[in-house]
Amino acid sequence: MVGTMALLLPFGRTSRTPRTVDHPAVGLPADSEVLLDAPDDHLGPALVAAGRGAYDAAAELLAGTRLRARWEHRDGYVLRLAAFARSRPEWLQTWCAAAPHDPDALLVMAQLAVDRAWQSPARAELLRGVSPLITAAARADDRDPVPWRIALDHARGSRAGHTYFGELWEAALRRAPLHYGCHVAALRYLASSWHGSHRECFDFADRAAQDAPADSLVQALPTRAAFAYLTDGCGPGVPPERLDAAVDRAIALSSRLPAADPWPAGVRNKLTYVLVRLGRWEDALEQLRLIGPYATSFPWSRSADDPLGRFLEVREEVRQRTAAASARSARAGHPRSGHPGRVHADDH
Repeated sequence: MVGTMALLLPFGRTSRTPRTVDHPAVGLPADSEVLLDAPDDHLGPALVAAGRGAYDAAAELLAGTRLRARWEHRDGYVLRLAAFARSRPEWLQTWCAAAPHDPDALLVMAQLAVDRAWQSPARAELLRGVSPLITAAARADDRDPVPWRIALDHARGSRAGHTYFGELWEAALRRAPLHYGCHVAALRYLASSWHGSHRECFDFADRAAQDAPADSLVQALPTRAAFAYLTDGCGPGVPPERLDAAVDRAIALSSRLPAADPWPAGVRNKLTYVLVRLGRWEDALEQLRLIGPYATSFPWSRSADDPLGRFLEVREEVRQRTAAASARSARAGHPRSGHPGRVHADDH
């Protein structure tokens, strides 16, 4: 177990010493039990094997998602495997040498190349050189929408025009019209191209959500638009009722997903961030219960070098505010309102 945890350290607890605070009364795990970016039961063994230099588990994992058309899981696994390969590339290099035309190896390589170029000041120029890798991944399996999600990210980073982006978007939709990763990539492109035009981004996200089934991750897309608006600080204001409608959609989706599970943790962490910004403390507490021990670096890394520490701080603030609201209601002799508390002008 010690060896396994050492290999997974970048995806487990941070190096900080966590506080040992227990919250059984509100249904939250102790601070010391919370993990950062914990992999699920399928990804974990692949990362452990990759840490030992073996690619077989990753190859089997991604082949399974491709054969069963589990595109959302495939996208998430590719992102995590590419992130791991940035510091431990040996297993991926061995895989590509052994199977240079493997669709799964090509996909991870394309994602890794985009990730590396993205960090450079010469991003746009470097990304242009990555195009052949993305093309090879797309041609390796024509059904797969994930190379097109990478292509959409690539288009944003290389400052591609709207016509070219539209062609990529149409190609992605033909393969998987409800793929969440492609929708997020498109929303990010629109936010970058139309800087400050948050209402247009909301329009795009709302239309996509309205056309998607109730259990589709696309229902969380308006919350991504709300997150972009709340963290951007530019452009005309968005009506509060539109922000509330966005998170209400995501809350309904969250209620349909398994509780205390690493897979929906990313959606719930971002939803919690937005709920806190909107002052919807009781709703935020419920999402924290559903998150359980699974914190994610994003969005908490936006405002802190220690995302796990920031998550725990926000969690404690939510707990204290909801407890204070309950105490005030009890003193006033009123039953606790089912309507979530709102933020006041001086709260943030």
